[in-house]
Amino acid sequence: MAVVELEAEFTSEPFRGEGEPPPHAALAKEAARNAGLTIDFGPLGTSARGDADALLAALPSIARAAIEGGASRLTLRIAPVGERERGEQGERGEKGTAPDVLDRIVRDVETELGGPLGELDREGKQRAVRLLEERGAFQLRKAVATVAEALGVTRFTVYNYLNRE
Repeated sequence: MAVVELEAEFTSEPFRGEGEPPPHAALAKEAARNAGLTIDFGPLGTSARGDADALLAALPSIARAAIEGGASRLTLRIAPVGERERGEQGERGEKGTAPDVLDRIVRDVETELGGPLGELDREGKQRAVRLLEERGAFQLRKAVATVAEALGVTRFTVYNYLNRE
């Protein structure tokens, strides 16, 4: 029987802007590392890879570390390694893939606001993020990074705009 390798992506909230990562994110990362998983730690989330048994066994300690570190929410996605890439890219030439849909939503918001997102002032960028959220853009994979690039801001800034209410 072949060993199945899984990847778990987890994000914990509250998000913090610039500076050191919050304790809940750092503690979750350490729990994954202590379980012998391969880690990719970023400011907005962590990916952990390993064989299925090791990864699944580590999830309770990762969740506990995040919650005990002050996380108010922990979001988790688990998939076999390679599934994420297939899900994001679709088949070549396939219409309606996540990048195509996101590009269309961004273009629609740019049209509504009268120009490229990167040329908007701060208030305009905040409005653009609200419109994108209302239209479901942030339900798509890699949306925050794509929107941040279009706005000319960091991913942290996009999350800060999303968390403003």
